[in-house]
Amino acid sequence: MPEYYSSIGEAVAAAMQHNIRLTYGLRAPAGEAPLQVRHLPPPPTAPYSVPGMLSRLTATAEPAEMAAIIEEVNGSLIGALPQLTELVAAAADWTRARLTLDDPDRSPVFDTWTRLAAAHAMLEDVREQLEFAEDGIAASPAERTDPKHHRMVNELRSRELLADVMGPGPQQADPVLEGASRETLRQQAARTTSPHAGPIPAATPPSSTSPHAVPAPLRASRSR
Repeated sequence: MPEYYSSIGEAVAAAMQHNIRLTYGLRAPAGEAPLQVRHLPPPPTAPYSVPGMLSRLTATAEPAEMAAIIEEVNGSLIGALPQLTELVAAAADWTRARLTLDDPDRSPVFDTWTRLAAAHAMLEDVREQLEFAEDGIAASPAERTDPKHHRMVNELRSRELLADVMGPGPQQADPVLEGASRETLRQQAARTTSPHAGPIPAATPPSSTSPHAVPAPLRASRSR
């Protein structure tokens, strides 16, 4: 999959063409690399990813849970923020190795390094601020206060993170439900083809008292 598109429209068009080729079994034109479908894990299955932590960071979470999430973000070994800080530092070092300071009036590479160095310093400051915030979160009350106080402070979160950029991933079929569906379809086909077939009754869920009832699968609630 190309790493860069000139616009979001071009990226969407490329994805649509890829889906059309998949539908009709067509191949990509010669010289054009086919798009690689990427399936990102849903937040509940990756609790330590940034989307996973966001799904756990709910308004009803306990202070200890919130503090633990901030600690995970800021952890020195696998925390998302330290990793991002090191990534920006590596980008700055990559630019540093390509500096040419012969012309004192113009050095675009040095300007780029300056921006990356400034971003790195800001991220280091964020890490320090989060360390103080972690203690404050742990000491916060568990109960929510009157909403009239909330209106005095702006809400910062503005968007949801994408859980999947290229459509839903491969789903694992439930063999019990799949077998029940096949049996339902077989019975409907038998009624339809029978010469004495009457109107097909609407499908009703099995009674809870039936000895052959298929229990409904438990679904974990997804909090936002």
